[in-house]
Amino acid sequence: MNSKEIIDKLLNGEMKLYQVDKYVSPKEATDIRREFIEKTAGCELPHMANYSLDMEKASARNIENPIGTIQLPVGVAGPLKINGDYCKREVYVPLATSEGALVASINRGASTITASGGVNAHVISDIMTRAPVIKTSSASDALKIKQWFIDNFQELKEIAESTTSHGKLLKIDPILIVGTYVYPRFVYSTGDSMGMNMVTIASEKILDKLADETTGRHIALSGNVCVDKKPAAINMIEGRGKSIVADILIPEEIVNKKLKTTAEAIEEVNIAKNLIGSAAAGSMAYNAHYANMVAAIFLATGQDAAHAVEGSLGITTAENRNSDLYFSVNLPDVPVATVGGGTSLETAHEGLDILGVAGSNKAREFGEIVAATVLAGELSLVGALAAGHLARAHQELGRG
Repeated sequence: MNSKEIIDKLLNGEMKLYQVDKYVSPKEATDIRREFIEKTAGCELPHMANYSLDMEKASARNIENPIGTIQLPVGVAGPLKINGDYCKREVYVPLATSEGALVASINRGASTITASGGVNAHVISDIMTRAPVIKTSSASDALKIKQWFIDNFQELKEIAESTTSHGKLLKIDPILIVGTYVYPRFVYSTGDSMGMNMVTIASEKILDKLADETTGRHIALSGNVCVDKKPAAINMIEGRGKSIVADILIPEEIVNKKLKTTAEAIEEVNIAKNLIGSAAAGSMAYNAHYANMVAAIFLATGQDAAHAVEGSLGITTAENRNSDLYFSVNLPDVPVATVGGGTSLETAHEGLDILGVAGSNKAREFGEIVAATVLAGELSLVGALAAGHLARAHQELGRG
């Protein structure tokens, strides 16, 4: 069939969108689907049609029923000096966003950090989790299933690790029991991959063993104790992805010159807004806007954008130390990768190249860069609030 015949069949309901790939190349299938959507929606999509990605590769690994791409402006902030365990240099950070003033704000924070000698950053934990839910007949049987996991851990570890050359099962903890349901939280290390697919496949193999040896019946491969793509206290406490801390001591004169305020004012804003205000609201994110920086850098580097909800978790602290400012961010849950998934898309790979972290053995370095970027943006916003400059900045930059 030619393109016109396929479009006619789509319009007449004689063919589904996913069936187009059976008859034409991935590139042509993308164009056909887009033309069908244009006719159906009564619009034109010339910008979605203009892209440089290899759609054949993308449709094999990253997207179904493609019709083109979207485009977001990408800016850079920097230089940002980082004194990490893995990243010990200045970087320029690519940030994809349509929010005016965001890159300028992060850039101001980066300038403050660099003038102060750099931000310290440390990856304190590096794990990925999967927690299925298992059904039993009684609470007593649930306890037996829990003990089965404990007694057979070494064998289960070997089974899980037989499915991957990079993943390691570190522990099964906690193993929660709620009535007749059991929620074992499998905790893995996954190397430079973010690892969700890896740990899912490995965990499924363990559940096959469970089915052979016990009366437990797994209801769902994810029972939401993982916790993936949702804010959760367990991830705040136990960590998920990269758990990272970053901090800096900024001299009084730099606080005054760069942020136009004082350490005392920033400390008060942080306590009143990020700590007390967040507690009053029942928030799990005791910070000003981690998600802004996490989402922008994730979009620029091919991370799973939905994990920005996890990256939004964390606590900002600020202390007035004899008029110098101590400032820190704690990010317990930042799932990132430098290989696999969306990082293989051409534009995402370029974003990682800008940071110098594309490829293997770079994921922890990338995590430190994310945390340093979050501190830069957090510092700038809290400083702007302390100085009373927030509305003016958005008026001048966000509205052109």
